[in-house]
Amino acid sequence: MITDSNFHTHTIYCDGKSTAEEVVSEAINKNFRAIGFSGHSGPDFCTYKIRDLSGYKAEIKRLKEKYKNDIEIYLGIEEEALSYFNREEFDYILGSSHYVEKNGEYYPVDSSIEKFNRCIEIFGGDYLEFSKAYYERFLSYLKVRKPDIIGHFDLITKFDEKNIYNLNEDKKYRQIALKYFKEAINLDLIFEMNTGAISRGYRTTPYISTELLYELKKSEGKIMINSDSHHKDTIAHSFDLCESILKEVGFKEVYTINKGEFVKVPLK
Repeated sequence: MITDSNFHTHTIYCDGKSTAEEVVSEAINKNFRAIGFSGHSGPDFCTYKIRDLSGYKAEIKRLKEKYKNDIEIYLGIEEEALSYFNREEFDYILGSSHYVEKNGEYYPVDSSIEKFNRCIEIFGGDYLEFSKAYYERFLSYLKVRKPDIIGHFDLITKFDEKNIYNLNEDKKYRQIALKYFKEAINLDLIFEMNTGAISRGYRTTPYISTELLYELKKSEGKIMINSDSHHKDTIAHSFDLCESILKEVGFKEVYTINKGEFVKVPLK
């Protein structure tokens, strides 16, 4: 495994299970070069958002200083498409969408299979209309906000392997996802390959789908490997798998943050 960093990391400040310092210690044990924290933002109805934003920022800054000779530490935020933060307060913005909107109401797409299926019911059982609505809102956010990293672009496929709906097996869904993905590629942002659903037992493959990866490679787009970790033990979960898939698709490089800058590093 050549990947020695992770920039999608959650702690007890939001819905993670480990303290930030526990994560840093584990990253050092794994010989990580860098670790980036990405606590959840979100509107008031988001139950998983950061509960103490000032405390979160202060703690990451404290750890930056304490471990400055051991590892690069970055203060990021996973910005929900529903709420914007002051970019100047963070080292990077990871932009994600966990909700679909219908008639002014917002519904979570990834909290459980039951709630995901409820989202489709709200669209009259039309999973294609649901998919369009999800990607349309996400793309609108990406165009306006242009986050540094795009988080789990095809999050709505989280339950494919365990649900009656298997979107990636459906040609019409894949056409919709590809259409919006191509528009997102044109924004010249960094997509993440995300292993969070693997570590939590929902999937055996990472986001984004291999089909989208081939499109990204063809378009000379940018990719980064992240674990979407919610526990210190999963900060490098399935990184070997990601590297193997990327090499098979034809990628030669992945993105990381080094000394405060987004840079490419070779896949060997």
